[in-house]
Amino acid sequence: MYQKEEAIEYQIGLIGDDPKREGLRETPFRVLKAWKEIYAGYSMEPASVFRTFESDGCDQIVLLKNIELYSMCEHHMLPFFGVAHVAYIPNGRVIGISKLARLLDIFARRLQIQERIGELVTESLMVGLEPLGAACIIEATHMCMRMRGVGKQNSVMTTSSLKGVFLSQPAARQELQMLIK
Repeated sequence: MYQKEEAIEYQIGLIGDDPKREGLRETPFRVLKAWKEIYAGYSMEPASVFRTFESDGCDQIVLLKNIELYSMCEHHMLPFFGVAHVAYIPNGRVIGISKLARLLDIFARRLQIQERIGELVTESLMVGLEPLGAACIIEATHMCMRMRGVGKQNSVMTTSSLKGVFLSQPAARQELQMLIK
């Protein structure tokens, strides 16, 4: 079995370069250090963000828009990035707004597919906060579409995960769409 650095050296060799040349000697160490940050979601638990507060009567949409998102495609291990919009309708409790961004990062900072990130965010909100509804809309550019394969430079993938009233009540869904625009 390889040591971690040796495994990265082996990969450098597989792509046709010399892992012992000057510019690459410290690359295995740097890659492992970068991976700790890029894949930090594996060491975080969604429950850790659910410190809730009484809503003081707030029963309208709470929306955090344009949250920067960076993740790695589990199929090609290439980045995808964009923005996410995370919303919920309180049912007596609210969560600190920064926690919505943290919840998104917990799932984005893993090998992922975009569709799953939204589902995991809304499922976690429904369980941890018990809102009337939860939504996560993600718009992202995938490097696996740009750098290889079909080579579509301007494509943006949009996914949505809607739970509760955002799924069952068209008026709530329309209001959310209007707020995002």
